[in-house]
Amino acid sequence: MTRHGAEVTFTVIYHPEVKNRDIPKLNGDIRLRIRKAIESRLMVAPQEYGEPLRKTLKGYWKLRIGDYRVVFRVDHHQILVLGICHRKEIYPLMEKRQ
Repeated sequence: MTRHGAEVTFTVIYHPEVKNRDIPKLNGDIRLRIRKAIESRLMVAPQEYGEPLRKTLKGYWKLRIGDYRVVFRVDHHQILVLGICHRKEIYPLMEKRQ
């Protein structure tokens, strides 16, 4: 999010399950791609790169990285990452984690 040249950076906070379950399941290549996407997109302009979710996940956003999704919520200058998972698994998982 840039306003008149001033760049706002966001702090990323990971849900404990993301640290304990989601990230360890990722192989090295996708883990690196996701980390780079979080640093270069989410920490800079989450609403610009993310896409809002609907229905039961209204209020949350997703960031696409290939076949993987990062589901997050923006709260002022903080981003709460709720899940990082393959697209086939992410939405049922998010229903449980809210």
